[in-house]
Amino acid sequence: MLEEITNRSKLSLATEAAELYYVQGRKMETIGSRFNLSRSSVSRLLQMARDRGIVEFRINSPSDRVQRLESEIHARFGVTANVIPIPPEATSGERLDIVGRATAATLGKFFRPGMTTGVAWGSTISAVSRHMRSIANSSSRVVQLNGAANDHSSGLTYAGEIMNQFARSIGGIVVPFPVPAFFDNPETKQAMWKERSTSRILEIQSRIDMAIFGLGRIDAEVPSQVYAAGYLDSKDLDDLRRHNVSGDIATVFYRPDGTTDGIPLNQRSSGPSLLQLRKAPVRVCVVSGQSKRAALEGALAGGYITDLYLDIQLAESLLENSILQMP
Repeated sequence: MLEEITNRSKLSLATEAAELYYVQGRKMETIGSRFNLSRSSVSRLLQMARDRGIVEFRINSPSDRVQRLESEIHARFGVTANVIPIPPEATSGERLDIVGRATAATLGKFFRPGMTTGVAWGSTISAVSRHMRSIANSSSRVVQLNGAANDHSSGLTYAGEIMNQFARSIGGIVVPFPVPAFFDNPETKQAMWKERSTSRILEIQSRIDMAIFGLGRIDAEVPSQVYAAGYLDSKDLDDLRRHNVSGDIATVFYRPDGTTDGIPLNQRSSGPSLLQLRKAPVRVCVVSGQSKRAALEGALAGGYITDLYLDIQLAESLLENSILQMP
């Protein structure tokens, strides 16, 4: 019973229970065991958290640590940051899942009827899609931003699952992009881009209202799908290192300063130019793990992000180590 709680205030306990339940996805029974409380007591703690405004669209930490980080990131980089508290002992897989869950819980605020959302497939966005819940939002479109096929797989199942989950959540339709992730040569890509069926999708991509994407990085703790699933050979990887690539968005690569010109692999990539991507009014980036810091710094330098979701450890590392500052 709540009245039996003596070692800490009800409000403090309600906050901790809310973080475990809503952010980390723990079950009420697990929380009850941790605090030696019944399931009904945990339920009342969660209700108190909602009643007191601790729980809104996300968990408000009782300290100002999260808010301070979000404010500093906004001041330095000009983006709206959503910093997600994660236990320091969490594994890289757990970290990715918690960030995906927390992002999915708040994406509803971006969607509106009739909009077109561009989605880039990848490990991080897959984690977000797994936690998406129904959002009443009819007559919307979800367009795939980059192809997924390679020389041994169509990639349709993996990318299609991500697109379909987003579309189901908003009551919309999917516009697939059935082309290779990377063409064998730039000329083949240019010929394909002239086909009417392809140019129709490219036109939709050029007018998206919102983009949702993760950041790829060759040495990420959770391997980026483009590096781990056979899309790039050793020559491609050597070229990326030679051109000092720090990351990719939708299989389009960029340097630490955000520039993309002169990187040969971009001429064969099916992803949108990042200058085109930057025209989307809302550009939601989801990233976790400190191994993605260099990729995040490059994306911020290029101005490719308007809304950023990241774990608290990465946020602190970004502010402590980055010399980048937006004008």
